[in-house]
Amino acid sequence: MKPTLVIMAAGMASRYGSMKQIQQFGPSGETIMDYSIFDAIKAGFGKVVFIIRRDFADDFKNIFEPKLKGKILTDYVFQEMSAYIGNHAVPTDRTKPWGTSHAILCAKDAVNEPFAVINADDFYGSDAFQKANNFLRNVCKDDEYGLIGYELAKTLSAHGTVSRGVCEVDEQNNLVAINERLKIYRENGSMVDEQPDGTKIPIPEDAKASMNFWCFNPSLLSYLETEFQLFLNENINSPKAEFLIPVTADHFIKEGKGVIKVIPTSAHWFGVTYKEDAPVVKENLHQLVSEGLYPNSLWS
Repeated sequence: MKPTLVIMAAGMASRYGSMKQIQQFGPSGETIMDYSIFDAIKAGFGKVVFIIRRDFADDFKNIFEPKLKGKILTDYVFQEMSAYIGNHAVPTDRTKPWGTSHAILCAKDAVNEPFAVINADDFYGSDAFQKANNFLRNVCKDDEYGLIGYELAKTLSAHGTVSRGVCEVDEQNNLVAINERLKIYRENGSMVDEQPDGTKIPIPEDAKASMNFWCFNPSLLSYLETEFQLFLNENINSPKAEFLIPVTADHFIKEGKGVIKVIPTSAHWFGVTYKEDAPVVKENLHQLVSEGLYPNSLWS
């Protein structure tokens, strides 16, 4: 069975200030998502599920349906505040979505096979999709999930600090924890994480980062449903609380439900965190095309 690619594209893009998920970066007007889908098809994925806001649906379908028809199956699900909240009512002061784990939960009825989850606005690289496809087909099961681990040094921005989930792994390459480092940058050639009090913690050059590229068995979805109810019981009146994948993954490990393998990739990650990153993303994509790694037009 071919695995499915789930793309989280329902974010508000608050930091970037526009609907960056459908901004054109490639030489023939491709979005970052186009490259992810192209790499997924090449790797052997059989379906793509877009998690979007309902008011974005027409834009998304008009952009993606014509070029993907006949190349990969497509489906669309909506991350809505009222989805899967059970007997709870949506608080009036709640303005942002419930978070990334809730986004995946919203795809419950669209996913029946092993699946990968990625962000819409990150470029992950061909190697990452090859590794994910191999893991999903041959390793992934009810109690064994995966996370593509990037070299942290390859994920920094030249235009400001970045927040990254830095992976802690054991001898078997099992994920032990994801430590959220909120202010990472290079200083005098070394990576550091600056704390709120100004102290700086050095980060090893070989550190692996989670860029939200996960490999899951469908068993995750019922687990998410249970976990979301627990989250709501505790956080329904906290308007900014989010039900996030790294926290869910941590609970999965700590509760002894199974293991999450960290799958190393040599791929270069890049994404649009700041507006100033956009020209760099465009330049990187054009460079990959000029090197022959991607065609000048992905879908022609």
